[in-house]
This record gives sequence, structure tokens and C-alpha cells, in this order.
Amino acid sequence: MTSSRVNRHQTKELEIQLLREGIVEATHLAHVAVCDNRGRTLSVAGNGELGTFMRSALKPFQALAVTAAGALERYNLGDRDLAIMCGSHQGTIEQARQAFHILWQADLDPTALRCPTPVGKKSPLEHNCSGKHAGMLAVCQQRNWPLATYLDRSHPVQKLILTRISELLGMPSDEFICAHDDCGAPTYFMQLSQMASLFAMLSSGNNLDMERIVRAMISHPDMVGGPGSFDTTLMNLTHGALVSKSGAEGIQCIGRVGEGLGLSIKVIDGAKRAKYATAIFTLRQLGWITPTVADTLAETYMKVGDFTRLDVVGDLPMMY
Repeated sequence: MTSSRVNRHQTKELEIQLLREGIVEATHLAHVAVCDNRGRTLSVAGNGELGTFMRSALKPFQALAVTAAGALERYNLGDRDLAIMCGSHQGTIEQARQAFHILWQADLDPTALRCPTPVGKKSPLEHNCSGKHAGMLAVCQQRNWPLATYLDRSHPVQKLILTRISELLGMPSDEFICAHDDCGAPTYFMQLSQMASLFAMLSSGNNLDMERIVRAMISHPDMVGGPGSFDTTLMNLTHGALVSKSGAEGIQCIGRVGEGLGLSIKVIDGAKRAKYATAIFTLRQLGWITPTVADTLAETYMKVGDFTRLDVVGDLPMMY
């Protein structure tokens, strides 16, 4: 990577300010990239080549292993099952039951799950990643792959996931930097522009497997997050126009359905409040949401308290 290329893509990052009765009390910095499904960077704030772990925003692409393997058809799984595989859910009874449904259909026991049991909960089914893990196990059951080691980087199900991601990005699989997420599953280190490109491809409608994943997520946003979650709220308000998936440590990715456009956000200090404020600001600037939707989202996610609110300062320059 040449320095001239880095400089060309380097712009000023967005600044998210916490205002207490109009006075700046705290600030966060966010980098944003907008790309199309051909991998072209269309707009950047900050550094579109910034590298970071994709975390749970990777889940729709991990679910590609399930669609590619034919596990949905083999075990008669539906869109709600696929949506919970893509979700970072809240561990409600309904959501835990949906994850259990995947295992039940595949003749698997919840003890096969290797995601941890959350503090104060009784079962790993209540972990926010249980749907993703259940999907991986369903593929293993279908292919007769080992169940106990499904989280190992060298396991066939993880190799299948990485193969699909590497094919989408046109990058050799052995060039990806891998680490384990908090749930124990592998996640990958990518540039923001690569994340945005993935969501552009996800939402383009050019691939049947990804189109089904998008349809599942926008049809059942309650499985992707839950009451009050940003992903669920945004998808409900936009009625299928946007597909949204957040990740830990300040990651947010959004695709514009049917348009082949993707957006990725990384807040440097990982603040959740700042990534939601950045998403609302960016979506409004791009024209992906109406002013009414933007105001509704801002009332929930940018009003921090009775005397505090968030404001975003900066611009999203076009690269082309």
C-alpha cells in the first residue's frame, strides 16, 4: 500500500460531542466509509483504510456458511432462524427459543453450544451470539463435522466461512488476520472500506444467498437485536430499505437494500452512543433516511439525558 494512496483517502474524521446544556463536556472521534458493491470507495470521513476487527457486524457473512451448505433446507429452517443467526440478541425468552429451534431441528442439544452463559442467566441460549453458534453447529451436523471443536480456526465450518468472505473481497484467505471474539468464534481484522464493501454486496440483490439473509433480517428485525436496539429500530423505521448490524467497540455497518451501497463506522474509543449518533448523522447526509426518521432516531439515540445530548461535527466528503 503506497503512502499516496493513504493520503488520498485520508480526510478529517467526524467528531461526536456530548453537550451539557450546549457546552462540550466530552468528545469521541469516528471514521466512516461508504462503498459500492464493486469495492469502490465513494465517501470517507477520516481514514477509510483504517483497520479494525469487524466483530458482530460479521454475523450475516458467517451465516453464509448455513445458506451455502444447504442446512436451511436440510433442517427445514426459516427466515426467523436465519435472522437470529445474524443477530446480537438480548436473550429474551422468544429469542432463546428461536436459537433452540435451530438446534432442535438439527437434532442437537444446547450443551453443544460453546458460547458462554451470560452472568445472571441460566443457559448459553441466552447469550447474544447463540443464534450464530447454533447455525454453525447445524452446518457441522449436516456435514458430519466435529461438534466439539467448531470454534477452532482450523475447523471446516470456520474455513467455509472464511472462504466465502475471501471470495467476496477477492483476497486470499491466508491474508486475513484472525482473532477470537468474546463469544469464542473467530472474527477478522479488516479495513473500513472492506466492511462497507461487504455490506454493499450483501444488500445489492445480486446473490441469492445474501438476498435471503437480508430478507430474513429486515423481515424479522426483532431477532437481529430486540426492543430498543438500534439495528431493530432502524430496520423497522425504514421498512426494508436498510439492513443494519452493529458490532462491539464502536462498529456499525449498514447496507442500502437493492442499491449495492454499504456504510461502515468505527468509533475510535468504542463508545456505543457515539456510533449511533454517527450513523444517524451519516444516513441523513447520504439521504438514506428521511428527516422524520432521522429526528425519531435522534430523539432516542442522541438525547442522552435531560440536560445532555449528542452532536456530530464534520462532513462526509465524496471521493468520486
